[in-house]
Amino acid sequence: MASYLTDIEIAKQVELEPIEKIAESADIDLDSLSLYGKYKAKVDAKQLDALKAKPDGKLILVTAISPTPAGEGKTTTSVGLADGLNKIGKKAILALREPSLGPVFGMKGGAAGGGYAQVVPMEDINLHFTGDFHAISAANNLLAAMLDNHIHHGNQLGIDARRITWKRAVDMNDRQLRHIVDGLNGRTNGVPREDGFEITVASEIMAIFCLAQSLTDLKERLGRIIVAYNFDNEPITAHDLKAEGAMAALLKDALSPNLVQTLERTPAFVHGGPFANIAHGCNSVLATKMALKFGDYAVTEAGFGADLGAEKFLDIKCRLAELSPAAVVVVATIRALKMHGGVSKKELEPENVEAVLKGLPNLERHLKTIQETFNLPVVVAINKFPLDTEAELEAVRQACEVRGVEVSVSDVWANGGAGAVDLAEKVVKIATNDQILTHAYDLNLPIKDKLDQIVQNVYGGNNAALTPAARREAKQLEALGFGNLPICMAKTQYSLSDNPKLLGAPENFEVTIRSLKVSAGAGFIVALTGDIMTMPGLPKVPSAENIDVDADGNITGLF
Repeated sequence: MASYLTDIEIAKQVELEPIEKIAESADIDLDSLSLYGKYKAKVDAKQLDALKAKPDGKLILVTAISPTPAGEGKTTTSVGLADGLNKIGKKAILALREPSLGPVFGMKGGAAGGGYAQVVPMEDINLHFTGDFHAISAANNLLAAMLDNHIHHGNQLGIDARRITWKRAVDMNDRQLRHIVDGLNGRTNGVPREDGFEITVASEIMAIFCLAQSLTDLKERLGRIIVAYNFDNEPITAHDLKAEGAMAALLKDALSPNLVQTLERTPAFVHGGPFANIAHGCNSVLATKMALKFGDYAVTEAGFGADLGAEKFLDIKCRLAELSPAAVVVVATIRALKMHGGVSKKELEPENVEAVLKGLPNLERHLKTIQETFNLPVVVAINKFPLDTEAELEAVRQACEVRGVEVSVSDVWANGGAGAVDLAEKVVKIATNDQILTHAYDLNLPIKDKLDQIVQNVYGGNNAALTPAARREAKQLEALGFGNLPICMAKTQYSLSDNPKLLGAPENFEVTIRSLKVSAGAGFIVALTGDIMTMPGLPKVPSAENIDVDADGNITGLF
């Protein structure tokens, strides 16, 4: 195959099936489809009610080692695995997140897989798709507008403008909007105050959108959002502002999962997209449950490494939605292991078994988390690069053998589903549903103890160290009745610790919790660590500089 082709060039070479045929192949009722052109559709969320009696397929979670600039290929592996399962005669459905425009135009580029393992139409998926993110931004900003409008017109709720917690949102990396002052230039323009924006994927509404299991559930969760506190230190909610009905109206159509296809015509639900370093990092519960009803195997992924996306998938999403994976795939690359072993990105090409061995503790830490903390069977998928050597691959096999974990060399970028046949067979072998999912912490523990459990049982550190502000916030949240909620850690993706420079598997470290806030609608407490931000910035040379469209409407540069 022509490996020199870009992802978008490969995608354009493949003739897609009409989305109705993809739906038929999955036994989806065509009357439930709302078409968005020839190759995209929404599937009415009410379909799940009609399928209650149908048994679920087996849920396969794809996660990874701690990411590096060398790349891991988690989405590519997820797509290839679903195609590979279909190649060996299993009925597999894919369930992925929608890409955010922030990374698309920022540093990462496109996010629909790569090579011959992609979901398509990739240009649409990477850009506006079916408008879900725009609806989420609009709902977020409607709530912000109603909050400030209430204050402007007399403030009957006694909102303390110094304690407004709700921010506006835009799905773009824009550091200029992190901290702003608005409401200037006279009384008719609002009340002057400090404000700011979050990227849409960090909005609590995105989290709610992905965790809601019906329109009614969505509206109730929206009503519970805490937007501010009054002068008596009591929380003010979206329900207090009478905002949840209008917000739900904006989100009504978006709530139905999006159906697309892979290059090999595997049905794929692509829906929702919270970041895993600042949110819970999983696609929507509705999409995952649809994939489980329509497939014998549902392949999904969670963002970044197993310490972030997988931990939140298992401790938050699975708890709230009563899900349990039958197997977990941990994706690694030889290149990334070398970086965890101390090699710079410029020196990754030559064989370096010693560097692989030094980087393996990061993989081993994630495997220990999946096996011992969450009690789930796991297989390692090595996303193959052309210069990987047999000696380097053997070093990974031997390390995994000690833990009783099989390794599969995945070549899906170059060969699509055919490159994942071995991985698919190994996943089927371990996906027996014999093991019962356990969690990193007990929900009934105090907030501080839950934070300690995550640091110890998932990151391999000593404990969580709360700043004085975080200690006060923990005490207040417990007094308000939120102490039994799960924890959503906002942490760097590059390290198991909160220091992005500590690669590999650091030991004897503390994780500093600088702030705690409740996402009452989503149903979890967000713990902010390090210098993590909810509004990223563009890099010096953003991907946007390489994206273009010609006179015929053909887009280039989307990876």
